[in-house]
Amino acid sequence: MSKTQPASFHVALTHDFYDELGEPKFEDLGLGVFDPHPHIEVSSFSRHQPVIGAEQLIGVNGVIVLAPQVTRETLADPENLLAIGRFGVGYDTVDVGACTEADVLVMIAAGAVDRPVAEATIMWMLALTHHLSAKDRLVRTGRWDDRSDWMGCELRDRTFGAIGLGGIATKTVELLCGFGMNPPLAFDPYVDPTIAKKAGVRLVELDELLQQADFVSLHCPLTDETRGLISAERIGMMKPTAYLINTARGGIVDEDALYDALKANRIAGAALDCFVGEPIDQSHRFADLDNILLAPHAIAWTHEMFRDIGRTACQAMVDLSEGERPTGVLNPDLLDKDSFRKKWARNIGMADHQDL
Repeated sequence: MSKTQPASFHVALTHDFYDELGEPKFEDLGLGVFDPHPHIEVSSFSRHQPVIGAEQLIGVNGVIVLAPQVTRETLADPENLLAIGRFGVGYDTVDVGACTEADVLVMIAAGAVDRPVAEATIMWMLALTHHLSAKDRLVRTGRWDDRSDWMGCELRDRTFGAIGLGGIATKTVELLCGFGMNPPLAFDPYVDPTIAKKAGVRLVELDELLQQADFVSLHCPLTDETRGLISAERIGMMKPTAYLINTARGGIVDEDALYDALKANRIAGAALDCFVGEPIDQSHRFADLDNILLAPHAIAWTHEMFRDIGRTACQAMVDLSEGERPTGVLNPDLLDKDSFRKKWARNIGMADHQDL
């Protein structure tokens, strides 16, 4: 790599990482990764916008995004912008196609959320099967003698079914090994069968998973293919004793169908961390049901998770600024595209893009 001179590389964070006084909302965003790299300039947007405006990206080489959307209009002037880094692994808020057309990489924090989301999934499995919420209410309302009405069940001898077998589902299966469960199932038409076999998971078709699993856990992205995947018909295939867990994205589950099934006790229960139409700023209809647990798309949020996501996102920006190929790129073909490589070289002060 032959840089003509050390080039400043400007990384901006969206405003929702900070409170109204400009202080970080979170304990550790991993920004310490930038400390040994004085050529990297870090700033934050001066205001929050639901959709990032093109004017917010003037002079910015990379942006780390929490909640705002990235649309085609965001990318109206992409001359200096090299990368959008999602603070997480979901990317349904980013128009990846528009980014690709604008020669802008889209990067996710691959692997950084596997452990916390896996732990949260298992926590919910235990809370549902042991009626944690109901038993808590018994004590709070002085109904001690009603405890025999809330007999739970163990995870032992039950079957975990993952829809999507990426890093989160694989880590969940690993952590479940000590519970004496049946061999896990997964539906994922894109996973390498050797990876599933190595994880001890049996790949099955979706209908078979729904019919056999005691826990149907969603671990797939929201795409045109997965939108409405868990429909009324498919919920109807589940056991009446089964539980549905969604730590993925709202929109994968038909919420009307799930509400009807829970209200009629056609399945045992559910736990939802994500919804259609987030954020939810008023009481949700699911709150009227006793057989569901709810969280505001934060069930897996821990200090460790935010630190690890931040470190991963920041390291990707460091790599990009130094002419190295970052990890977690969703449109990797750009890395070999001549027009992107020229823009990349120009923005990091490299004399010849052939050196990348």
